[in-house]
Amino acid sequence: MSARREGGGGGDRPWWHGAVVYQIYPRSLCLADPAGRRERLHLAPGAPPDRVRDGAGDLEGIRHHLGHLAELGVDAVWLSPIFPSPMADFGYDVSDYCDVSPLFGDLAGFDRFLAEAHDHGIRVILDFVPNHTSDRHPWFLDARSSRTSEHRDWYIWRDPDPEDPSKPPNNWKRSFGEGPAWTFDERTGQWYLHLFLPEQPDLNWANPAVVEAMEEVLDFWLARGVDGFRIDVAHALGKPDGLPDLPADKAEMPYSALIDEPSTHPILKRLRAHIDRWPQQPVLVGEVFLIDASKVAPYYGDGDELHLAFNFVPMFTKWSARSFRRRIEEIDDFLVPIGAWPTWVLSSHDRSRHRTRLGGSERRARAAAVLSLAMRGTVFLYAGEELGLEDADVPPDRVVDPGGRDGCRAPIPWTCEPDHGWALAGSEPWLPWPPSPQTCNAGTEASDPGSVLALYRRLAACRRASEALRWGDLERLDAGEDDVLAFARHSRSGRGNETAVVLVNFAAETTRVGEAELPAAPGGWRVAVSSGGEGAANSEGSPFAETLGPEEAVVLLGARLTHD
Repeated sequence: MSARREGGGGGDRPWWHGAVVYQIYPRSLCLADPAGRRERLHLAPGAPPDRVRDGAGDLEGIRHHLGHLAELGVDAVWLSPIFPSPMADFGYDVSDYCDVSPLFGDLAGFDRFLAEAHDHGIRVILDFVPNHTSDRHPWFLDARSSRTSEHRDWYIWRDPDPEDPSKPPNNWKRSFGEGPAWTFDERTGQWYLHLFLPEQPDLNWANPAVVEAMEEVLDFWLARGVDGFRIDVAHALGKPDGLPDLPADKAEMPYSALIDEPSTHPILKRLRAHIDRWPQQPVLVGEVFLIDASKVAPYYGDGDELHLAFNFVPMFTKWSARSFRRRIEEIDDFLVPIGAWPTWVLSSHDRSRHRTRLGGSERRARAAAVLSLAMRGTVFLYAGEELGLEDADVPPDRVVDPGGRDGCRAPIPWTCEPDHGWALAGSEPWLPWPPSPQTCNAGTEASDPGSVLALYRRLAACRRASEALRWGDLERLDAGEDDVLAFARHSRSGRGNETAVVLVNFAAETTRVGEAELPAAPGGWRVAVSSGGEGAANSEGSPFAETLGPEEAVVLLGARLTHD
């Protein structure tokens, strides 16, 4: 057996070390107060329904399901944007950073939700969108009113080329749709930069006034009691001097997936220092969409930039033991040496759900859940993955997202009834339901001990009860089979020593793993959690059977060795 140790630890830990964070896309969790929404939007009685508006979720729907989240065992929720927005990018085009969109509720409703979440022991992280605003934000409306306006330099403007005024200032491409990352403003005769839609002009973070304004935004929400922020496009805040062209071989890619600008790091350091002054120990989680652990690692700084950076690579990893071994090795190679705490993400609002990516296989999705929740790091779950949901089939006439991400944003079914627990009053949800909502729903699965939901609850409970799984070291193991990924988690604390072993069989057939391949455990290894259902090779609470069923994953626990 070969082994290699990852990480270390002990002593006091921040709350987010080893936490399970649940991402909520507010439009898609649940609708509970449609009448209140229409009143907030000042719609006349009898106004015709609008599916995209009237069929979306709200804060009351989220508040009503805090019990589900508490029973699931999550430590925090991350809300995708809830701010006022024209919804060109469904909330990621913010028109007011210090309010709640009437689509979702109001500030009083947010405060009520936040207090109840805290009463359940659940922290709340907000989505912070600092790279760009909506083109309807008052800052940008003022900026484009005149070249000498107060907010003109809050955005990035360039003069047209005198020889070719129709040519954008450089060859950067925008995300979402074809076209340059520039739009010409006829009124003021200059181009403005937008790494995403033209409705999302980029802010100029080289302007100290922008930094100060954004710090005030953070303070507004921290004073209300929020527990941190997920920073959208965190790696793009700084822009290179002169905004040079990209090399021809990269120019066809969206620049938002390429930018890795050193001037971003001082910005993140300042934001980190700013929020570290708050008593609730708020966390900064960065979306650093570079798909390369060696490039993401510097965004942790020297423990003075991001607390956490999303690990997107598993969402692009094929289903094989070799591929996931490499993911663990990358953490060991690039994050452990700098003391950075890793994250694990299988699904999100931007990528197909992992069950869909795994060919629709519930068996694989269950094994992936065990793998993710047993890893060393902070785990991010995407709402609905605990139900084993797949992407919805969205017909062309119901496509609304400019980035083609509608399938993974389908509404969450809570019951087997036709409205699936949503207060739709006969209207349609904003997107079609995911497959099999009559059976893949929270109510049905909650009463089924063999369901995906029951598996996630057991995994979260096991992780919370085990120091080894929550924040222990990780030791890579050789199980003697190429298709089996094996690792051990170790905790050494004042209460004693604890070890857990995690085995994932990626093969479609039964595989033997003898205890001789595992670390010694007094009294042998017992199965704490198995991804398999009824008739699986391993029964929970029983001694390890020394075999793994097809695509089965298990968490094994041995006896705790207490200090003398």
